[in-house]
Amino acid sequence: MTDTSSDLQKYGVPFYGAGWVPYNHIKSKLASQEKIEEDKKEEKDPTPSNDDEITTPLNYVVLAGGGGEGRSGIPNAIVVSHVNFTSNSLSDQPVVKHETGSDLPYRMTVHPHGDGIICAFQQSCRLFEWKESEGNEVHKLGVKVSEKVLIQLEDVGQQLALTFNSEGSVLAVGGEDGSLRVLKWPSMKIVLNEAQAHSSVKNLDFSCDGKFLVSLGSGLCRIWDVTSSKVVASLAKGNDEVFAFCRFSQINDKNPHLYIAAVTDYGGSILTYNTTTWKRIRTSRVVREAISAFNVSSDGKFLAVGTVGGDLFIINSANMRIQMMVKKAHLGLVTALTFSPDSRALVSASLDSSARLTLIKDKTSSGGMTWMIILMVLLAIAVYFMKEKGIIP
Repeated sequence: MTDTSSDLQKYGVPFYGAGWVPYNHIKSKLASQEKIEEDKKEEKDPTPSNDDEITTPLNYVVLAGGGGEGRSGIPNAIVVSHVNFTSNSLSDQPVVKHETGSDLPYRMTVHPHGDGIICAFQQSCRLFEWKESEGNEVHKLGVKVSEKVLIQLEDVGQQLALTFNSEGSVLAVGGEDGSLRVLKWPSMKIVLNEAQAHSSVKNLDFSCDGKFLVSLGSGLCRIWDVTSSKVVASLAKGNDEVFAFCRFSQINDKNPHLYIAAVTDYGGSILTYNTTTWKRIRTSRVVREAISAFNVSSDGKFLAVGTVGGDLFIINSANMRIQMMVKKAHLGLVTALTFSPDSRALVSASLDSSARLTLIKDKTSSGGMTWMIILMVLLAIAVYFMKEKGIIP
């Protein structure tokens, strides 16, 4: 059950957030911009095109965090690392390390179609855009502060939760002061502005079809209809439960679920809700320690749990059993988890300034092979005893 197929790198920045980089979308946007610039140049000085060059698919993960204000010497930064699936490794040095001065990017969300990264700082949220970097022949990805100012998210205080819907057309932001804002993207037109959605908004997530938004406080979970901006359900915690994280199952099937990761007196549990009746259908105690990070794979098959002790668990959503476990994956508590778009890998981040890549093993095929071997051994033993007894010649 314990897994060793993972790679750990340290980048000198305590991490609070992580997200997979939608590189194909970014590449298309940058290529379009470059083509416009090249067309302008070709009018003056025609040069051979490089459009037919064969490129290798590249994968990246973006992380954000830092030492906060003060003179600790620990930088506040957005870090981009290259993911190499062939060697199962993260780059030992960041592809990008964009420092943000004395401002700590405490929370972040990545636009799914390549419009950039939104980071939540102490007082305001800021947009960072992708750019083409000329400093590296292989990794030409860079980050820059956007000229676009998010006026609706200026001077709003610390935001603890940020997320886009799957289409990247709606942004939800939840504050330490309990406020909840839902805005259209990229117009930033306000759809919902609730001053006291909770005492403090801890987590947010959109359903796969974008119809619902779940907002989480310590003792109450609310389900919002995005179109009407109305609450359609309120889910209360049990006596010994503290709600920590919320995620919709990401597969758009007939029976999607809502998962809530809760901390209890006995460790960490995952609560499963029906998304039609909003009734709890299962409570599964999965870890003995408190849950400090939680996420769901894009295919809905796996749940990832990180603990305050630095352990990492990958859970099969069908039976709520542990699929993989990495003990002491990090020296500090796990702060963020992000699955690759194809659900075959997980990147975890921690306050110990480390990021870890873990490949997810499919136990179905290996389990079937194990049973086949056991069956063959039993059959051989049976044949041997039958020969010894003279039952068969």
